[in-house]
Amino acid sequence: MAASELYTKFARVWIPDPEEVWKSAELLKDYKPGDKVLLLHLEEGKDLEYHLDPKTKELPHLRNPDILVGENDLTALSYLHEPAVLHNLRVRFIDSKLIYTYCGIVLVAINPYEQLPIYGEDIINAYSGQNMGDMDPHIFAVAEEAYKQMARDERNQSIIVSGESGAGKTVSAKYAMRYFATVSGSASEANVEEKVLASNPIMESIGNAKTTRNDNSSRFGKYIEIGFDKRYRIIGANMRTYLLEKSRVVFQAEEERNYHIFYQLCASAKSPEFQMLQLGNANYFNYTKQGGSPVIEGVDDAKEMAHTRQACTLLGISESYQMGIFRILAGILHLGNVGFTSRDSDSCTIPPKHEALTIFCELMGVDYEEMCHWLCHRKLATATETYIKPISKLQATNARDALAKHIYAKLFNWIVDHVNRVLHSAVKQHSFIGVLDIYGFETFEINSFEQFCINYANEKLQQQFNMHVFKLEQEEYMKEQIPWTLIDFYDNQPCINLIESKLGILDLLDEECKMPKGTDDTWAQKLYNTHLNKCALFEKPRLSNKAFIIQHFADKVEYQCEGFLEKNKDTVFEEQIKVLKSSKFKMIPELFQDDEKAISPTSATSSGRILLTRVPTKPTKGRPGQAAKEHRKTVGHQFRNSLHLLMETLNATTPHYVRCIKPNDFKFPFTFDEKRAVQQLRACGVLETIRISAAGFPSRWTYQEFFSRYRVLMKQKDVLNDRMQTCKNVLEKLILDKDKYQFGKTKIFFRAGQVAYLEKLRTDKLRAACIWIQKTIRGWLLRKKYLRMRKAAITVQRYVRGYQARCYATFLRRTKAATIIQKYWRMYVACRMYKIRRAATIVLQSYLRGYLARNRYRKILREHKVVIIQKWVRGWLAQKQYKRSMHAIIYLQCCFRRMMAKRELKKLKIEARSVERYKKLHIGMENKIMQLQRKVDEQNKEYKCLMEKLANLEGVYNTETEKLRSDLDRLQLSEEEAKVATKRVLSLQEEIAKLRKDLEQTHSEKKSIEESADRYRQETEQLVSNLKEENTLLKQEKETLNHLIVEQAKEMTETMEKKLTEETKQLELDLNDERLRYQNLLNEFSRLEERYDDLREEMTLMVNVPKLEHKRTDSTHSSNESEYTFSSEFAETEDTPSRTEEPSEKKVPLDMSLFLKLQKRVTELEQEKQLLQDELDCKEEQVLRSKAKEEERPQIRGAELEYESLKRQELESENKKLKNELNELRKALSEKGTPEVTAPGAPAYQVLMDQLTSVSEELDVRKEEVLILRSQLVSQKEAIQPKNTMTDSIILLEDVQKMKDKGEIAQAYIGLKETNRSSAMDCRELNEDGELWLAYEGLNQANRLLESQLQSQKRSHDNEAEALRGEIQSLKEENNRQQQLLAQNLQLPPEARIEASLQHEITRLTNENLDLMEQLEKQDKTVRKLKKQLKVFAKKIGELEVGQVENISPGQIIDEPIRPVNIPRKEKDFQGMLEYKKEDEQKLVKNLILELKPRGVAVNLIPGLPAYILFMCVRHADYLNDDQKVRSLLTSTINSIKKVLKKRGDDFETVSFWLSNTCRFLHCLKQYSGEEGFMKYNTSRQNEHCLTNFDLAEYRQVLSDLAIQIYQQLVRVLENILQPMIVSGMLEHETIQGMSGVKPTGLRKRTSSIADEGAYTLDSIIQQLSSFHSVMCQHGMDPELIKQVVKQMFYIVGAVTLNNLLLRKDVCSWSKGMQIRYNVSQLEEWLRDKNLMNSGAKETLEPLIQAAQLLQVKKKTDEDAEAICSMCSALTTLQIVKVLFLYTPVHEFEERVSASFIRTIQMRLRDRKDSPQLLMDAKHTFPVTFPFNPSSLALETIQIPASLGLGFISRV
Repeated sequence: MAASELYTKFARVWIPDPEEVWKSAELLKDYKPGDKVLLLHLEEGKDLEYHLDPKTKELPHLRNPDILVGENDLTALSYLHEPAVLHNLRVRFIDSKLIYTYCGIVLVAINPYEQLPIYGEDIINAYSGQNMGDMDPHIFAVAEEAYKQMARDERNQSIIVSGESGAGKTVSAKYAMRYFATVSGSASEANVEEKVLASNPIMESIGNAKTTRNDNSSRFGKYIEIGFDKRYRIIGANMRTYLLEKSRVVFQAEEERNYHIFYQLCASAKSPEFQMLQLGNANYFNYTKQGGSPVIEGVDDAKEMAHTRQACTLLGISESYQMGIFRILAGILHLGNVGFTSRDSDSCTIPPKHEALTIFCELMGVDYEEMCHWLCHRKLATATETYIKPISKLQATNARDALAKHIYAKLFNWIVDHVNRVLHSAVKQHSFIGVLDIYGFETFEINSFEQFCINYANEKLQQQFNMHVFKLEQEEYMKEQIPWTLIDFYDNQPCINLIESKLGILDLLDEECKMPKGTDDTWAQKLYNTHLNKCALFEKPRLSNKAFIIQHFADKVEYQCEGFLEKNKDTVFEEQIKVLKSSKFKMIPELFQDDEKAISPTSATSSGRILLTRVPTKPTKGRPGQAAKEHRKTVGHQFRNSLHLLMETLNATTPHYVRCIKPNDFKFPFTFDEKRAVQQLRACGVLETIRISAAGFPSRWTYQEFFSRYRVLMKQKDVLNDRMQTCKNVLEKLILDKDKYQFGKTKIFFRAGQVAYLEKLRTDKLRAACIWIQKTIRGWLLRKKYLRMRKAAITVQRYVRGYQARCYATFLRRTKAATIIQKYWRMYVACRMYKIRRAATIVLQSYLRGYLARNRYRKILREHKVVIIQKWVRGWLAQKQYKRSMHAIIYLQCCFRRMMAKRELKKLKIEARSVERYKKLHIGMENKIMQLQRKVDEQNKEYKCLMEKLANLEGVYNTETEKLRSDLDRLQLSEEEAKVATKRVLSLQEEIAKLRKDLEQTHSEKKSIEESADRYRQETEQLVSNLKEENTLLKQEKETLNHLIVEQAKEMTETMEKKLTEETKQLELDLNDERLRYQNLLNEFSRLEERYDDLREEMTLMVNVPKLEHKRTDSTHSSNESEYTFSSEFAETEDTPSRTEEPSEKKVPLDMSLFLKLQKRVTELEQEKQLLQDELDCKEEQVLRSKAKEEERPQIRGAELEYESLKRQELESENKKLKNELNELRKALSEKGTPEVTAPGAPAYQVLMDQLTSVSEELDVRKEEVLILRSQLVSQKEAIQPKNTMTDSIILLEDVQKMKDKGEIAQAYIGLKETNRSSAMDCRELNEDGELWLAYEGLNQANRLLESQLQSQKRSHDNEAEALRGEIQSLKEENNRQQQLLAQNLQLPPEARIEASLQHEITRLTNENLDLMEQLEKQDKTVRKLKKQLKVFAKKIGELEVGQVENISPGQIIDEPIRPVNIPRKEKDFQGMLEYKKEDEQKLVKNLILELKPRGVAVNLIPGLPAYILFMCVRHADYLNDDQKVRSLLTSTINSIKKVLKKRGDDFETVSFWLSNTCRFLHCLKQYSGEEGFMKYNTSRQNEHCLTNFDLAEYRQVLSDLAIQIYQQLVRVLENILQPMIVSGMLEHETIQGMSGVKPTGLRKRTSSIADEGAYTLDSIIQQLSSFHSVMCQHGMDPELIKQVVKQMFYIVGAVTLNNLLLRKDVCSWSKGMQIRYNVSQLEEWLRDKNLMNSGAKETLEPLIQAAQLLQVKKKTDEDAEAICSMCSALTTLQIVKVLFLYTPVHEFEERVSASFIRTIQMRLRDRKDSPQLLMDAKHTFPVTFPFNPSSLALETIQIPASLGLGFISRV
């Protein structure tokens, strides 16, 4: 069809724009041929009339469909032109944040000016092994393609990185080299890849500088060849450099800097090692302050200096040479500060003792006077004589700058030379990949010689690029057998001829340089005369005679002729160089030693760049005259030669192109300047590639892709089985012009625009189909709506009529109800009024009657009170009268009696005077006197009593008198008061009248007060109501707050529960991490073990040459060699072979992981020793507690222990005698016998060993008999004294637990037997005289003996603990010393001397660790063995107690001598054991493990049969108590399983089979170990089959480690099988047909096509999963282990799928999300079918499920952003944003995600703490656990099939 037919209404076009370069518009009407104006509508809403060019009448470029915008490959666009390319790059860069885009064979890289997380090791692993079109564009994809083509085509490769300064060339080249270093590794342990990468910091520091366009701009070009060996591992590298910009050393423009190394030196000037350089701030030196910008934002020059020195150290530059480099650089800085003083116009001088020059001479080691002289003078030589001529100040300054540039160039050359020597490999290079980091096309306001050379180089590279693209196009056409016609493309050979041909610009420049008086002006005139008007590409500016213009492929460039000759000559004064060569500083002459014989001189121009070619590692020898001739070559001639050499190298390799684009000049992140981008696209050749592609058939589709995309344009009858014929038939109908397409073998080729036409047809067809579907659906919807409305109307009518009827019925019911209510209401009102009146009447009556009753009551009460008052008054008056009469009578009596007493006294006084008379009268009256005296006393007493009574009466009288007086006074007062009251009554009446008046006033005031009170009450009530309302509100607020508090409490509780859950999860994660670390260590150990085996085999092949003599080794040595050290005895037997292999181990290269692993093992040993110390402390505490208990025990216990100790001593003495006899016998045999007789394998020696074995067996039999007899005694004693026996048995059990070995336990039982005998006798004789005292003494002695034994045990424990503490301390010190040594050695260069010493330290440390492990194993084994034996003995005692108590009496036991007793055993048919001979062990292992075919065992026999057989053999060895046999069998088993897995480790069935059997063997060892935790799952019969003599806990750990290694190998096998299926089955295959749209993929086709019949599908994955599951089930693998394997498989599927989704833009669409969700649902269905939903496998797919949901959800509003943030909890922020950026519409109804929405997502997720990794770790392995799974299978029922070839073993 004609192109003009596409210009219809609504078609979108591109029109030129001065600001945006190209602007999008839309046609408002169809274009018709002949129209001169197009009516357009711009995107900003304006209408425009676009006038066509009247001459060309070219229509504007058509815009590509939206479905093609943002494609990975620009060649996939239907319309290939400049605006389409620019728009596609802009959309990818701005909207999708994608910086890489393919343009055919070119990778376009746009500098984002921002760090992106797309260069990690996970990204490298994701791109490794992938085809270039399978993943999104990336520098890693180009590097992988080069690496793959090098290996596949056996051809060298080149990666050409070009672009402007600041476009990111250096970074791209650096990442390409990092990719090679990571993917390939190195062929030796010299870490060549690290050295290659380490060269980057050095070259950047001395060759990069800050410019106005770039902070880290490379000011030179370099080509690095990375060498590979035959296995394609890096072995070395070589670097070539081009055009170093030396002028930057002495001059920097505004806002620019000198080379980084100068500023790094100034920033580190205060360091002690740099004090001698006498440096300072960068602003002090002339060579570093000119740009005015000495600091780069965000860059620490001091830290960069440390990185540079570290890189120098890694590259082998010693400290002395480093200081020499810095010394020269510092000298250059000081040289720039040298100033000159003019004498006159032709001469100048340097001030005396000039500080800067003095420092320069000191640093350079040259004479001050000579340097000062030749800086101001020069030597002129003529044919006859030489002159020394002074120079002017300007000439001296230029000479100084030229010298500085020359020194820097020499130093740069020396460093490159050294780097090449270090990177050079002695191994022959098989192939190489070259990385060319070279400057792009340059054009400035003033362009000089440097820009001329740069643009010349770009012309050559562009020519090579055009030819390569043209060649690839031709190959593609030939391959598809399409007629090839020449395509016109731009050939820049005329421009190259203008520059380099005879009489070209360079030729004329060299000719002018040879002229004695040649100048820039004369050279310009020669150019004008030679080329002006003769070459169309050469022009002369109108206003200048000193410039010329060249039409380059990118643009016209005007060059200024000034300085061309001087820069081309490259002049430096020879005398200054001679002064430097005579330097005392050895490094200076090294820099200038190749001046005379340099093939490519490295001297500098006064300003400009220098060419540096490859520096040979060995100096070449030439003829004497040749060197001078070579030295006279100009810079232009050298550059042309080196450029030809480069082109030859590139033409001999397969090139890969990376074009770096600078998006803006302001270094703003993700900012796109269209003008600058178009300028660079034109300059770098990208548009030329597009033009070449567009000239032919740019759009190319496979037949299946075309059929899938345009199936809608075909009718059913057009569809044939042959896709090619179908496509041909359809295209002949759709496109009538056959020149617009061509049919190839596998593809259809379309001219430009034809795909857009087909897309238009497809869109129109789909639009018509959509309209028809919409018409039908809308009619159906309206019909459905009408029926729904009709049905609704009928329903509404029915309900309305029913409602009206119900309303009428309700009215009637309400009327009747109202009548009834009125009747009852009126009745109620009447009754209520009657009751109110009746109640009022009753109340009135009650109040009246109460009033009358109260009055009557008050009257009666008053009368009663008056009567009482009268009664008391009358009584009081009568009493008063009586008392007055009595008082008078008594007074009269007293007076009379007083008178009579006085008279009597007087008489007595008279009588008393006559004493003698009285004596006469009263002779003999003394007695009477005494009597009278007594009477007097009695009377006195009576008198006193009477006086007391009288006093009492007087008191009473006085009281009564006072009362009467008071009453009289009160009556008088009352009388007076009555008088006063009478007077007051009158006054009160007057006052009453006044008060009545006041009362009336009060009433009126009361009314007013009541009114105010009412108002106040109302206000109060209102206030109260308000307060109540407020109280209600407060209550509500309180309830709300309480509710909030409750909710907060709930939230806090939930938060705490969540925290607890999170902490629990974190602990589980930590546990899993620890398991994972341990299992990774096991994996690393197995890898090292395999490596050790390989090295040992190599050493065996190299060293073990067959000899004539054969040296016989010890049998134990040969039988016990193994790769593990399982026990102490076994380790001792391996000491000798480990020593013999030590010299070979020293030759093994150093492995730091092994060293760190051993270091970790030391830490574990310390922890084990600490645990052992804790156990010892516990034992000490138990000893102390037992000591306290022993002191409280009964005395009979002391006697028992005394007898026990005596018997034990007797047995010990007997044992010593037997040992002495045995030693004497051995000694006699060794002395008398010959060596042949006494040799370990001799017959005599074998006989003695048999006798010794029989003796030991007899000793075991005796021990068992002693135990049996002791059990009988204990049972008899319990029958006599049950209570004491029970207590003693508990005590005895505690004592037995403290015994150390079997001998002590046997002695204890024998002693206890004697003790029981003696105690029984003591019990019978205890009541006899004197026996009580003897028993007491015996108990005291027993206590003392017991105490001494406990103290000795305590001392032994203390000694052991002290020894262990000493060992722990020494081990810590040794560990610290080794860590310090490791830290020191890591800082040194990796030389052979240090590696050998470190390897020796590792070997020594390994031996020490093994010794420590042996000691720990001995102690642990002893403890476990004693516990095990104690349990066995207790069990035997319990079994024999019941059966033999009645048969054996105590007397028989006492009289019976100690001799072997034959105890009959009950015969059994089969005990679940297998017996084999020692010499048949290898045959057993061979038939059962090495040559066993898993398929036959899994199908025909019971699962885990080899494990059961091996365990039954172990049981028999345990039954025989043959530790050597057990150890040998287990060791052979483990080693044989390893051999099988090493030999057939890629076979899933084999690995699964032995994982299942290893786990079953491990479970058997646990199930029959005798431990209570495992025995509780057994039957009684199975418990009888438990191991009796050996504790195999250590072997269980070894088997567990082996199972972990097998599991990891199984995971690797699974991963290798599933890896090729996942991407094709989960992402690319269309499980739901027609969901995914097919788009053109451009030149970079994907490897997996839709029609590829061999491609994997989802069914392939599910079938493979089912196959894995069925195999594991057939092998009898534990269900829990199967769940873990399935979980790991699903994690691999999810991780690989998600990683590819994150790196592929073409699969990030809505339809692909639907496909992924469907595929995931199929996997979940498979889990449900297999009952594995609880295995955790579904959770591993959660990130993939959320990514698929993210592709399907709405992505517009803030609510959508919130939903996405809450939904994608398993995805990281980087992954969510990456998916949104990559989201690509496939169908017309889809829309792109806006940048604002993505920013909203980023803002919402900014606080989420995520992993910085973009991709999931597909290599991650979950830690595996082996839950105990006991078997219900009885061992005695297992039959051994004859097919296994195990006839030499027999059932026991």
